[in-house]
Amino acid sequence: MTPPFLYLGSNHQRQPITLSLPMATRHGLIAGATGTGKTVTLQRLAEGFSRAGTPVFMADIKGDLSGLAAPATPGGKVAQRLEQLGLTDYRPRAVPTLFWDLFGEQGHPVRTTISELGPLLLANIMELNDTQTGILYGCFRIADDQGLLLLDLKDLRALLIWVSDNSKTLSKQYGSLPGNSLGAIQRRLMVLEQEGAERFFGEPALSLHDLMLKDFSGQGVVSILDATRLMQTPRLYSTFLLWLLSELFETLPEVGDPEQPVLVFFFDEAHLLFDSAPTALLEKIEQLVRLIRSRGVGIYFISQSPLDIPDSVLGQLGNRVQHALRAFTPRDEQAVRAAARTFHTNPAFDTQAAITQLGVGEALVSVLDEQGSPTRVEITLICPPESRIGPLSAAERATRQQASPLAGRYASLLDRDSAFEMLARRVPAPAATTSAPAEATSSPVPKRGSQRDSLLESVAKSTLRSIGSQLGRRLVRGLLGSLLGGR
Repeated sequence: MTPPFLYLGSNHQRQPITLSLPMATRHGLIAGATGTGKTVTLQRLAEGFSRAGTPVFMADIKGDLSGLAAPATPGGKVAQRLEQLGLTDYRPRAVPTLFWDLFGEQGHPVRTTISELGPLLLANIMELNDTQTGILYGCFRIADDQGLLLLDLKDLRALLIWVSDNSKTLSKQYGSLPGNSLGAIQRRLMVLEQEGAERFFGEPALSLHDLMLKDFSGQGVVSILDATRLMQTPRLYSTFLLWLLSELFETLPEVGDPEQPVLVFFFDEAHLLFDSAPTALLEKIEQLVRLIRSRGVGIYFISQSPLDIPDSVLGQLGNRVQHALRAFTPRDEQAVRAAARTFHTNPAFDTQAAITQLGVGEALVSVLDEQGSPTRVEITLICPPESRIGPLSAAERATRQQASPLAGRYASLLDRDSAFEMLARRVPAPAATTSAPAEATSSPVPKRGSQRDSLLESVAKSTLRSIGSQLGRRLVRGLLGSLLGGR
């Protein structure tokens, strides 16, 4: 039977501090300054969820989370901590893992299509202003009406050129399409290509099923995205994770309050999601965080300070692990006060003072009890993970990659007939009309749909984008900016 709690560590009286699995979908925050032990806490939580049978997705920012795939070699500080905790059942062991990489170098390639990403998230990656974002929305609508598949960046570029060449005719139906705005979008597209983002767009697209696997013993598989290179383009990193959350919300059925999460999602360097996001996107992120719990997904943000998270999102994070903060500047002092105010106080100590005095591997922990109320904050010695602290060697990683059950599935890029090829065959000027042109219905090219879709799913998705009458698709795309629920 699945244990109802995950053991995080113990307080100084050796009383266990645990996280309730039924409350794990109420989301959480792991915060603290660099070098205070956030990564070890993250690793401990990930392997705990995995042992309980919950798949995990996490981004590896520093390149050291691959150690989850190998057993620990206890000794030194680990042995000292185990003695402090009084643990006798500690057993070094690995957890089942899959490695992913947007660039296909340190793991399986991760791709989606331009159409799947949608205009709002794409505009965020490209850093478009409001006017340019509106133009991009118009281009997506034109592509839908014209029956054009937008799979990769060359499809989008071909569409932008075609819209620019035919802007006068198209403006009669879609409103003003100024050439200077279209040109600015094209220039931002070139910047994306120079940053290597073209590898993220195309097929075969990622199947969410492959992020929700269990091994033969029932343990949840931990999917680790190598983000060491991806962090060089922080907007692409944050937008990719936000897209993945939106796809999970769209795809997973509503489950209410499950006995344990169906998936746990760790969002490292969470401030990157909020720092430069426009107000419209922030509002949609808040809605997504609030609603995705009903799909059984728990989101855990990792950042240095609670101030990195907007209050509207922070208020939805019921499980808190706060590592040490250092008050060297006025902003640091503000962060300490803000962190202290988020906890249910414990009369045994001063929460604000404790935050600055915590040692490495210590944290203030407050979680939700079985009734959904926050527990009193406790100074907690975090238990060391049973998997390796530190990265795999290149040889170890290569061996595990070769033995992966997904080996070869995403290796070869598909390039089927899409907007680039279709526009190359097209007569230049379209006729303005209130319905999709005849060519869109008579074209032999199949409607949009990634390789992960069955024929029925592809037809359903295409129909939903055409008529916009299904509430489920309208809700999801309303949250994340499709043609149906967008601006």
